[in-house]
Amino acid sequence: MSGVLRPGTGPGEVWDAPTHSVRHGHAPLDATVEVPGSKSLTNRFLVLAALAEAPVTMRGGLVSRDSALMIEALRSLGVSVDVGADAWTITPGPWRGGVSIDCGLAGTVMRFVPPLALLAGLGGDIRPITFDGDAGARVRPMDALIDSLRSLGAAVEDGGRGTLPFTVTPPTAVPGSVDVDASASSQFVTALLLVAPRLPGGLTVRHVGKALPSLPHIDMTCQTLRSAGVRVDQPDERTWVVHPGALSLGDVRVEPDLSNAGPFMAAALAAGGTVRIPGWPAVTTQPGVLYPELLERMGGRCSLDGTVMTVTGTGDVRGIAADLAPAGELTPTIAALCAIASGRSELTGIGHLRGHETDRLAAIATEVERVGGVCLAGDDSLTFGGAPSPDDAAGGLSGAVLETYHDHRMATFAAIVGIVVPGIQVINVGATAKTMPDFPRLWAQLLGGT
Repeated sequence: MSGVLRPGTGPGEVWDAPTHSVRHGHAPLDATVEVPGSKSLTNRFLVLAALAEAPVTMRGGLVSRDSALMIEALRSLGVSVDVGADAWTITPGPWRGGVSIDCGLAGTVMRFVPPLALLAGLGGDIRPITFDGDAGARVRPMDALIDSLRSLGAAVEDGGRGTLPFTVTPPTAVPGSVDVDASASSQFVTALLLVAPRLPGGLTVRHVGKALPSLPHIDMTCQTLRSAGVRVDQPDERTWVVHPGALSLGDVRVEPDLSNAGPFMAAALAAGGTVRIPGWPAVTTQPGVLYPELLERMGGRCSLDGTVMTVTGTGDVRGIAADLAPAGELTPTIAALCAIASGRSELTGIGHLRGHETDRLAAIATEVERVGGVCLAGDDSLTFGGAPSPDDAAGGLSGAVLETYHDHRMATFAAIVGIVVPGIQVINVGATAKTMPDFPRLWAQLLGGT
């Protein structure tokens, strides 16, 4: 499952971000970009297929490091995954313990897979299962899920850190309800919901923390469960009741990743011109569905004709005040536009991004200031001063070598800024392999390169 990476895209290497803007005399963009499958849906469907009653065929799954890590994790636990050129076949098998799982830097792997250890114990295999990942993964919060697993009867040894690495010894029986503080990530709720239908009595999951971020991702999980024939009730906004039962998926087709479509859509505003995204779903639970509204508020025009989303911009970007709590993963893309926009911007409801691949709030503020912009990172917000000289072709910003922090969305953030600001270089743009291994080539094609 290897992707395509070009010279200058590896760790420690520098990629020259291409500049292409009507501000610099370039022709307006006129491009169509085929976006690969959704990471969030791919890894949810992989888990559900592993829990199903019969083999599942998946088409359109994202080929990336995150999905490769998920596939290897499932294989380690006893699931057969045959990766073909046009389709993947997932065949459930007896769940087993006594293995080690590499989570890499994939939040979906480190959060969705540990609860599957419960199934090994219910099947009689109580051998410990060890989870570890990249250095960056070892600082991401896991305490809420660890506490939940303990409440469900598992023994978890984590050295008191509440992070990777840890070892789960599965129980032979589990209770039918669990409380979880998912304030730091909606993935903690999703992880428990995914395994719930295979538990003998199902599972009632209650969020007991503060505000819950990224609710659309939980809605996505519930919808995928229901599409597999699982009954999911929600008596209130903090409680989910998943009934036990068989999962039947049959053939699955994964939607294009709307979050990964975001940087290409944003390019239309930054550069000026038109970008088309084919395969846009009429109805979806992906948070990226919020992009058209946000981009129109920032000066773009968006229209859906059949399954093609068309975004048109002039090269002039307006500042915005937006609550991104429902869709925090869109923040780096919107933040890149805020950095080059005229006027102030404020993005709120995004404190949970401090626990993603990196502290994204601190990273965004640092990189905006590195190019001469103004950005203040609050506990739950980012405030932008706007480009210093909007009438200047570079918006008053200057070229610099930008860090990606091994974060795929910080790499695309830098690429967007580079459209308008000449001289932007990006360290390890290959971090995009996490969800979009072919990003450098797609970006060059978008901007008229080869």
